[in-house]
Amino acid sequence: MKRGPGRIRIIGGSLRNSRLDVPELPGLRPTPERVRETLFNWLAPVVAGARGLDLCAGTGALGIEALSRGAASVQFVEPQPKAAQALRDNLARLKAAGGQVAAMDAQRFLEGPPSRFDLVWLDPPFDADLWAALAGQLERGWLSPSAWLYVESPRDRVPPLPPAWRLHREAQAGEVRHALYRRAQMLPLS
Repeated sequence: MKRGPGRIRIIGGSLRNSRLDVPELPGLRPTPERVRETLFNWLAPVVAGARGLDLCAGTGALGIEALSRGAASVQFVEPQPKAAQALRDNLARLKAAGGQVAAMDAQRFLEGPPSRFDLVWLDPPFDADLWAALAGQLERGWLSPSAWLYVESPRDRVPPLPPAWRLHREAQAGEVRHALYRRAQMLPLS
């Protein structure tokens, strides 16, 4: 499905009803409003003060929604230059403090020195099949002990994820499966 340039709406928090400019790019798949609403209802008790990582950010709607609802900071990672610039422009126009954009590939970003995040949005391009690779990289010091992880994938596909990621909730919308995982705190072996 090809989406033209347009705008999507932030649905909650201090930036409620603000619009994000969306550039016309092949494969750009903004998370629909009803999916974001469901996700942030699930995350409501943990968003305030959280540090978020929006990998494969695209429009940045998920991370900006979190900033709007009180997240302390969100690191956006987006390799496509037009999308990264649109994200920077949207953050500046909305005066969304706490958002930083890294214009690079998610795998390359995760090869850098890790910083711990409480919330992670993992929504790579479906045809790239990056879920397992990115999840494995995240397990190398990028996650707080009980991080929350949102994963978007095709409706008929549950991607292979680390055993420490425990399914909390899932739903489907159209051809998309969206699921929230909680990272289990692993106890040391005695």
